[in-house]
Amino acid sequence: MASSKEYVDYILEQLSGLEEISCRSMMGEYIVYYREKIAAYICDERFLVKPTAAAKALLPSAPSEPPYEGAKEMLLVRDPENRELLTELIQALYEELPAPKPKRAKKA
Repeated sequence: MASSKEYVDYILEQLSGLEEISCRSMMGEYIVYYREKIAAYICDERFLVKPTAAAKALLPSAPSEPPYEGAKEMLLVRDPENRELLTELIQALYEELPAPKPKRAKKA
């Protein structure tokens, strides 16, 4: 089941206090970027964040689930209604996220 546009808009609204938040569609689901780093996925009406040490500390009882079949497990955010927690979570895990891969040069 693909995530609805309404759910994606809701999550982005919850994160609207952060600058440089963006979202891209990927095969009917969505990747959430914070300051150009992949921070989370929105898949099957679920908000999943990268399982960094900071995220695990803020979500100690969060279950680990893959966003889609064959993917690495991420932490399920069970309470996306808590705007303050979501903002703190994304800010906290940012430093532990890998740098974005350099973009390939276009062939002439």
